Amino acid sequence: MQSAGKLMKVFITRRIPQEGMKILSAAGVRCEVSQWDSDEPVPRAELLKGIQGAHGLLCLLSDKVDAEVLEAAGPNLKVISTLSVGFDHLAIDEIKKRGIRVGYTPDVLTDATAELTVALLLATARRLPEGVEEVKNGGWSSWKPLWLCGYGLSGSTVGIIGLGRIGMAIAQRLMPFGVKRLLYSGRTAKPHAAEVNGEFVPLDTLVSESDFIVVSCSLTPETQGMCDKSFFSKMKPTAVFINTSRGAVVNQEHLYEALSSGQIAAAGLDVTTPEPLPTNHRLLTLKNCVVLPHIGSATYSTRGVMSALAARNLLGGLQGTDMPSELTL
Repeated sequence: MQSAGKLMKVFITRRIPQEGMKILSAAGVRCEVSQWDSDEPVPRAELLKGIQGAHGLLCLLSDKVDAEVLEAAGPNLKVISTLSVGFDHLAIDEIKKRGIRVGYTPDVLTDATAELTVALLLATARRLPEGVEEVKNGGWSSWKPLWLCGYGLSGSTVGIIGLGRIGMAIAQRLMPFGVKRLLYSGRTAKPHAAEVNGEFVPLDTLVSESDFIVVSCSLTPETQGMCDKSFFSKMKPTAVFINTSRGAVVNQEHLYEALSSGQIAAAGLDVTTPEPLPTNHRLLTLKNCVVLPHIGSATYSTRGVMSALAARNLLGGLQGTDMPSELTL
């Protein structure tokens, strides 16, 4: 803690839900808070300016915190609190070198992300966006036996890549739909998989045997670009691919080829590379590809809880006390 009378400088890179701001303003720590007061990302130049001399940084997934930012901050910086569960936007090695603590927001967005994943899977498999479009453009005529037919979960095999917190929450929500087999792959078998009768299998087995593939792993050097031409070529032509993890796990050009050639049935994405996806991107020309604007955790309550947790993490780091959710570096 700084000596009495000294202000702790904090920079917040975006307008955040009020729950977090209330905690910061009510805290006993003497904080001088400056903020990029916009719903849009902070420009790089403003970030470099805003962080000068800061003791704490509260940032978002879209803010690249690299060596340049850390240099601009100077030696005062003691804590970085990110309003996200992912932290691939943070240069962890550089941060560790400087002894800066990092807070993040896991767990609190698990349920919201799992719900959104199931919604996206159903919307993609049952062709809901296409159906809505047909109603609007006059394509809906008489009832036709094969018109807008999709794929159902009952009796299916679902493969989840990465059965962590979110993967497990997705599995629990899918089971009541009458899923016959639940396969999962990852670094190790998970004891909690027994709750959903999950079978731990090699990735190739999961890809070739699943009717629905859900990517729920973290982005690492091993998973970057993992869903590529070879991956899609092993999938069933009737299979549906869903990604709500990180855009970079998927080779989007290879996904486009697989979808446009009929190699796989459909895909639903809540994450892309880049974000936002350009409106002229080839994936957006396909009827069998549903793309959402990274809204996995977008419920009012979840975003409020994330904001409050990020604020508490920031205060813990500033005061040199426990942080409710600290990343082990």
